[in-house]
Amino acid sequence: MLTLWGNLESGNVYKVRLLWGWLGLPHRRIDVDQTRGEPATPAFRAVNPIGKVPAVRLEDGRVLGESGAILQFFANGTPYWPADPWEQAEVLRWMFFEQYSHEPAIAVNRYLRRFVAERSAFDEERLRHNHPRGERALDVMEARLAGHDWLVGEGPTIADIALYAYTRVADEGGFDLAPRPGIGRWLARMEALPGYFPMRQETAVEVLEFPS
Repeated sequence: MLTLWGNLESGNVYKVRLLWGWLGLPHRRIDVDQTRGEPATPAFRAVNPIGKVPAVRLEDGRVLGESGAILQFFANGTPYWPADPWEQAEVLRWMFFEQYSHEPAIAVNRYLRRFVAERSAFDEERLRHNHPRGERALDVMEARLAGHDWLVGEGPTIADIALYAYTRVADEGGFDLAPRPGIGRWLARMEALPGYFPMRQETAVEVLEFPS
């Protein structure tokens, strides 16, 4: 059985879980929590030297990290990874956009607002600096989704999964989606797909505590 290291609050972990839900792949989950500092521990770095969740152990024992790489590995040969090389490149373009333009602003501000109880002056400055960057990223998405159902092609791909995770909880980072109806319609389409579940819903057949 597949093993996933990560927690239910992580958007990057949710990306993997959501794809597995769509594909009907059962897994066990080992709870690794950033707020407890667990990804930085030697025990977790022995699993994933990068020290980030998610990490996935395949049934043959190999371990793969980085959410985008995991998504592509499991989507290969399914409708969520298109066969056309141009559309593959477009999927990757949106996934790189998510990692370098979207997540660093929206996910970071969500983390600071939701999980940091006593923010420093540096944290407050990061919030102010990130906000216009996140707004611009959402505007880029809105420009595409105002006239298209999906980010690439005529159906959902891992590009949609990659951007859905933190866009769905952008309000927790202080971003307002109401002025962006294209994104709103896209969120509803994602949530109407078979196998969908919200971020904080447990989907593992077994949950294990991370060893201290």
